[in-house]
Amino acid sequence: MAYNGGFRNVPYPMMKDYQAPPDLLQGRVILVTGAGQGIGRTAALTFAAHGATVILHGRDVKKLEAVYDAIEAAGHPHAAIFPLDFLKAGEADYKAFAEAIHSQLGRLDGILHNAAYLPNITLLENESLDLWTKSLKANLSGPFALTKACLPLLKASPDASVVMTSDHHASHPAAYWGVFAVAKGGVESLVKIWAQEWELHPQLRINAVVPGPVQSPQRRRTHPGEVHESLPADTTLMPAYLYLMGKDSAGTSGRIIELGS
Repeated sequence: MAYNGGFRNVPYPMMKDYQAPPDLLQGRVILVTGAGQGIGRTAALTFAAHGATVILHGRDVKKLEAVYDAIEAAGHPHAAIFPLDFLKAGEADYKAFAEAIHSQLGRLDGILHNAAYLPNITLLENESLDLWTKSLKANLSGPFALTKACLPLLKASPDASVVMTSDHHASHPAAYWGVFAVAKGGVESLVKIWAQEWELHPQLRINAVVPGPVQSPQRRRTHPGEVHESLPADTTLMPAYLYLMGKDSAGTSGRIIELGS
């Protein structure tokens, strides 16, 4: 698989209109970080509805249990709950996380990185070093370390996909977005670098999605004056996430895909 990234796709309507077959993810094991709420929750439910065994990651076990219960109630494949705090985790914790996936589920076919740590929107001069350390660890170092730890499992899959959730400010940094924009810029660089390094592994691919304005807890926090209900529901993003996680996106790697303005 040749690296075909290095640029942004604005927009990508084919993915937004993708019609996923009901069994698209049948037999696959997919890890969703930040699965307790927002886009991560919706993606976990959507992947499960299309046949995946979903690993639910997050810090709030009660929220993860609610998602687990919803998957069970719908009759989808049994999910698994794997809590981990990126702010506290070290390399040994990520290794243990990947080993637990191997021992309990035996395989891993995809990761959706959706967990986020969003500090207050403020001037750079108001952001402390401690805040920068936490934000970079949760939003950039964590996804890197988790993917690295799970890489042997992903390489063993016949078709594996890693999807990072990015942000508009990664490529359009603006006042007050500070360390969050810097971290997401790093995520997009990580996607492009890994896509090139995985050229000799045609079964592996990695891409990033920029969701655009949708109804989500994060959007409600960053844009408090907005009429939240006027935005598209996060379910409108799911065709693109399904496309990228399923076999139809084989050969697509290193892309930064903007789904909204």
